[in-house]
Amino acid sequence: MIRRALWQGLVAGAAGGVVMTLGEKMEQAVTGRPDSHVPARVLQRLTGLPEHPGTQPLPVNWAMHFGQAALLGVLRSIMAQSGLRGPVASAEFTVVRLTNDQILENATGVGAPPTTWPRAELVVDLLHKAVYGFVTGAVADVLAARNGPGPGERHAARRPGRRAGSGPLPREDDHGR
Repeated sequence: MIRRALWQGLVAGAAGGVVMTLGEKMEQAVTGRPDSHVPARVLQRLTGLPEHPGTQPLPVNWAMHFGQAALLGVLRSIMAQSGLRGPVASAEFTVVRLTNDQILENATGVGAPPTTWPRAELVVDLLHKAVYGFVTGAVADVLAARNGPGPGERHAARRPGRRAGSGPLPREDDHGR
């Protein structure tokens, strides 16, 4: 399962990153909002790369932006492989994506807590991360579904609904095919 989740997650996360970026570019064309250089600054701080004032090098910005998108896609793929699929799982994953950003940005001193942001900026960020979360989730779910139901889905099918006493799946049935 982990091997499948790795490659499928990288694909799903990259797809989510591309769609999120296209949405950001369309939004920026309408609103006039400038490019964010936060991803590059975070990567510079995490890796010890030299920091630059003002506009950051595009390859560094994209490396963090798309690298983070692809790597986090692996987590969403593990969710899908486990049987956590659909819009609720994608909403849960969107929270993880937002949390990951905030941990990295705040731990490196590049960002500030979202509660201090102007509301319009916060709404835009939430919207773009939701696009990422749901696109990544849709791709991960489609790829995982090719392998059949995950262990959680197989467990739920034994006795639909959350019921006491249903017990876990037998050990030999808890792993994906």
